[in-house]
Amino acid sequence: MEKNSQKHFKFDLELGKLYAIWLREFKVFLREKSRLVASTFTPLLWLFVLGGGLGSTISAPSNSSNIGYQEFIFPGIVIMSVIFSSVFFGAYIIWDRKFDFLKSVMVAPVRRSTIFLGKTLGGMTTSLIQALILLGIGVVIGIDYTPYSVISFVVIVLMLSFALTSLGLAIGSYMESLEGFQLIVSFVAFPLYFLSGALFPLDNIPSWLSILTSFNPATYAVEALRISMLGIPGKNLFIVNMGILLLTTVILGIAGILSFKRMKAV
Repeated sequence: MEKNSQKHFKFDLELGKLYAIWLREFKVFLREKSRLVASTFTPLLWLFVLGGGLGSTISAPSNSSNIGYQEFIFPGIVIMSVIFSSVFFGAYIIWDRKFDFLKSVMVAPVRRSTIFLGKTLGGMTTSLIQALILLGIGVVIGIDYTPYSVISFVVIVLMLSFALTSLGLAIGSYMESLEGFQLIVSFVAFPLYFLSGALFPLDNIPSWLSILTSFNPATYAVEALRISMLGIPGKNLFIVNMGILLLTTVILGIAGILSFKRMKAV
């Protein structure tokens, strides 16, 4: 009994540390209102300007009858928001290191895996808030939601956000320069987005492009969202997309934790 109570105490203590780190990241996000505005404005620009402009000249894929181009790219615009907010979240590791906040956390009696998970949950919360704002915009362009599609939306956003926030933190753990981080991450984020099929169907693309998209985890997130929200059949079944997305989340999460454990605080 005494051993069990000690285990429960340690577990509760670790949860308290995890909550404290998450709360700090969430408060930082709330204080940076310009960050929320900027991160929401860019997807809306793509949705209404690109979607409205191209939508007037091209038609949606043949397997998406009664769905316009703007609605077709909406899941991709959501994933765009998740990609950029999640991957670039790793920049906060560099800022924390510059202002010695990271050093003070590292010397505290907190596991590095707990620090990593707390920061990752903070990045997930940020991405989810931005995605929920876009979810409301979907009503404006005529997307009909069901409880199933909304639940699927939240699960997909959280899974992809966890995976890509882990990736961003892993990259940030090896970088000392903010400029260098932004340069490296740009080479990661833009291919993730453009090779996800967010702006075009994947049915009739060249074989070399099909191979590249198949290695992109964002591809499966976009396809899963299109299936659940728009009813558009994809190359894979919904359960297959979710399985691959879950596997990617686990792999990148483990890689992020290992990178974080090797990181220097200064």
